[in-house]
Amino acid sequence: MENIDGDLVISTDKSKLDLDKVCDFLSRSYWANKRPRETILKSIENSICYGAYIGDRLVGFARVVTDGATMYWLCDVFVDEEYRGHGIGKKLVGTITNADEFKDLNGLLATKDAHGLYEQYHFTRMEMMRRMADYIRNMDKGGSV
Repeated sequence: MENIDGDLVISTDKSKLDLDKVCDFLSRSYWANKRPRETILKSIENSICYGAYIGDRLVGFARVVTDGATMYWLCDVFVDEEYRGHGIGKKLVGTITNADEFKDLNGLLATKDAHGLYEQYHFTRMEMMRRMADYIRNMDKGGSV
């Protein structure tokens, strides 16, 4: 694949999102593979979503949860495996971190394997705590969804 820079469009128009593709990728991710489809769809409905497109094809996605005043949570960032290594993740994260509505807010995210990417956009490593959703804790105890 040659230079895709000129063909890449990033949009917050949720009507353009390929919801099946988003759900499929998240079902294969390490961070959302236990999330039911209904939960993914509700999270998209209640978030600011960014799609990265080449033509009509969704090649990247990210979701932002925010109070609009003090902070945002950047999550569910992915680039289609076929399109990785072409700077799409950088364009997606750069677009979000430089957006007028986020550039003066504190940003948070969690990653196991992409620290280098996010550090380029001034995210720093820190210790956090979390509370797992009941359905995930119950699955770990042998329950089902």
